[in-house]
Amino acid sequence: MTSRLTQAYFVCTMLLAISSLFTASALAEDAADSTADQPNILLIFADDIGYEALNCYGGLDFETPRLNEMAAEGLRFSRAYTSPVCTPSRVSLHTGLYTTRHQHYGVLPVHKGTDKLVNFQKMPTFAQQLRQNGYRTSVTGKWQLATLEVWPNHIRDAGFDSWCIWQIWRDGKKTLRHWNPTFNEDGQVRDDIADRFGPDVLVEYVIEQMEEAQQADQPFLIVHNELLPHDPIIHTPEDRRLNRPAKLGHMIHYMDGLVGQLLDAVVRLGIRDNTYVIFMGDNGTHDVDFANPQARQAGQLAHTRHTSAGNVNGGKAKLGDAGTHVPLLVWGPASVPNGQVCEDLVDVVDLFPTFCELSHTDIPDGLSIDGRSIVPQLHGEEGTHRAWVHHGITQSKSRGGENLFDGQWRLFRRNGKLWDARQLPKERSADLTEPEAQEAKHRMEALFKNITPDGHRPPTPFPHATTDTPTE
Repeated sequence: MTSRLTQAYFVCTMLLAISSLFTASALAEDAADSTADQPNILLIFADDIGYEALNCYGGLDFETPRLNEMAAEGLRFSRAYTSPVCTPSRVSLHTGLYTTRHQHYGVLPVHKGTDKLVNFQKMPTFAQQLRQNGYRTSVTGKWQLATLEVWPNHIRDAGFDSWCIWQIWRDGKKTLRHWNPTFNEDGQVRDDIADRFGPDVLVEYVIEQMEEAQQADQPFLIVHNELLPHDPIIHTPEDRRLNRPAKLGHMIHYMDGLVGQLLDAVVRLGIRDNTYVIFMGDNGTHDVDFANPQARQAGQLAHTRHTSAGNVNGGKAKLGDAGTHVPLLVWGPASVPNGQVCEDLVDVVDLFPTFCELSHTDIPDGLSIDGRSIVPQLHGEEGTHRAWVHHGITQSKSRGGENLFDGQWRLFRRNGKLWDARQLPKERSADLTEPEAQEAKHRMEALFKNITPDGHRPPTPFPHATTDTPTE
């Protein structure tokens, strides 16, 4: 009897052990699948850099070897667009809404200590969605969306758990961002970086955030608002070391090296196969020579930027191609095609649904956005077609309003003017006696009627459609 009980006990023990092994194996597979379903996302959002500044876009004036390498090892979008100044561009980024919807056309005067803010409780962000889905979220650099002294919880309310942000306004004065920077990290102004170069500090913070997420075995979303190459024209650490003058080109080259440091860190941490790194400009390159006070005061064009396709005139704050056409590079997992170029039109609002789809994060029912996901394009596949992009800036006598660009024609809402953009970078006033110009003007005027605060939105970006809705 005892022998039979012993045998039965042995059999049960073995079955339990085998069952435990299968359960552990299944849990490990589920964990691996979960990790694969939630890749890391690092967005590098550079301040004031148009597409023409990068060699991989045909730029001839500056040196960008690491960004060229990023394009060669990843995917380059040749026609990505934003609004031409920071606040409308960044609000569209975070909310997935055109300027007509979110109504932020001008630069929020945080540099003057305004008590106004971008209300991310009324306009949800992609960071809020990903945080609810288990992501560690952090943000760096310029946060010109609220004055932190007035709204200390604004960044957390926007969806970010941690931050290292340039606090633009402090104790009644505008602060510095480059040398002797004023950075607010998680609610406290740092007192250990007086002799540091701000952009270097931010890169260190980003790498620390990646390392902490890896140690916590948690996916991360990092929005790195790179401070370069925004004015003023300042000496970089490399300029000081070489005892050379400060130049825009030197700032762009130093920024390029900082991007390289982040790519190297992703490789060193062994997370490239599960990390999407996106580089994008927030608007076009500033075209005023800040090293020349007289030119700055007169608002004169500093110089013509040169590309293999022709000269680029104008830049930031202008609604033409030079002010809105920005670089967009994607690098990381093996599923991102190496060295390919995607010619689809992409609007900055498209990053919201893209990040949600990459992370398998549901967009809440009833949340209507203007973006459409470009995840298929990231993997070399055909995705949802975008027939036009939209930009906006504060209206004035010399500039402003909104425009639509369909890849060939650009229509301005304020004055109804149509530009012929079929030979970019050249643009000119369209000849409305041409049938093609007439058709484009009528078609785009009809589109503007739908882009109102309560107007038509694109269809839900899941699953992918192959064409736009008839109204678009």
